[in-house]
Amino acid sequence: MTQVEILDAAPDRTGGYKVDVTRGQRIGRVSSEWFSRPDDERFLSLSDLYASVRSRTERSRTRTLPSADIRVEARSDNPEKLSLLLPGNDRPVAPTHWSFGQLSSLIGAPAAYLRQLPAALAGINLQYGLTSHRAEQVKTMEIENGRTELRAVTGPDYGRIFDHELVEAVQRIAGNGTGDTRWKVPGVLDWSTGVYNPRVDITRDTTTLYASDRDVFVFLVDDLNPIEAGRLPDGSPDLYFRGFYCWNSEVGAKTLGMASFYLRAVCQNRNIWGAEDFEEITIRHSKYAASRFAHEAAPALTRFANSSPMPFVNGIRAAREQIVARDDDDRMEFLRKRGFSKAETGKIIETVLAEEGRKPTSIFDFVQGITAVARDKPHQDARLEMEGRAKKLLDRVA
Repeated sequence: MTQVEILDAAPDRTGGYKVDVTRGQRIGRVSSEWFSRPDDERFLSLSDLYASVRSRTERSRTRTLPSADIRVEARSDNPEKLSLLLPGNDRPVAPTHWSFGQLSSLIGAPAAYLRQLPAALAGINLQYGLTSHRAEQVKTMEIENGRTELRAVTGPDYGRIFDHELVEAVQRIAGNGTGDTRWKVPGVLDWSTGVYNPRVDITRDTTTLYASDRDVFVFLVDDLNPIEAGRLPDGSPDLYFRGFYCWNSEVGAKTLGMASFYLRAVCQNRNIWGAEDFEEITIRHSKYAASRFAHEAAPALTRFANSSPMPFVNGIRAAREQIVARDDDDRMEFLRKRGFSKAETGKIIETVLAEEGRKPTSIFDFVQGITAVARDKPHQDARLEMEGRAKKLLDRVA
């Protein structure tokens, strides 16, 4: 493994690292996951996570069936529920809430409406749709869980990547995700001191390893090996850590994806603070998805995990050194030429002045000002668009 070059970045007396989270982007994706996950979807190690998702794969089977051969059954003794009779099954299969929605979507029926109907009437509509389904075939995923449940129904060309395959790819670089390698569940930022402590107990309240019956999500950081990329206005080091998160849904609830970045801290609510150099790849579960995962996504994760941070560090240094504005006219012209409005231009300059104690002069100054203003945008699309413009500025330097 390539050794990361650690610069002048000694921990403070508490064992943590002083960081400046006013810089860079705030990424809320992990926080959204953290807020929404019940206890039974939180795992304390990659081993536990893998065992859970692997077990359900072993209890599942997938197959492609003629849609016209699926029979919808509504029993008179339970008029509120319906089940499906699939070819080769002796017993009825119960659709989950998710697979019922998928099945309805495949035949062009509104799932929300069908759920309001008595089971017998909903069954008649589903049966008609299956019999006249133009694609003629569907791909099913069934699981034995005390009873046989239908976990997913997709088109015949759905390219399934199993959740355990993604977790296994992460394990190859991160071990158990608990500190046995350089990659681990993140620590916590102390807002009162501005110190990020990488050493916290992994509990159900702090973990960033998640899985439900529909998906899996993993967020890990290399936060015991800080990277210095320049100095703050007070002369202290500007410290970063490497991080990545990835996700998948083997039942078609979302794409497979991975995001890598450099960050300055993670707070208790699992917000990522001070992020730079954000990169993301996604893979739709199309016909050749499994091949793309094996030849594109998994190797990209390994490359990031084993790579040197020096290109990033050098890029930040170059951006700090590239002076593009020496007076107010230069600043206004620089930002207006890049599509910022007069109001946005003034706000960016004022923000840098407030945070740095001086007006922006370098590419890096302008990037920090733009991302700071973007954080206050109430609408996600506007925020991402402005952050994208900041990233383009930095990329041109690098």
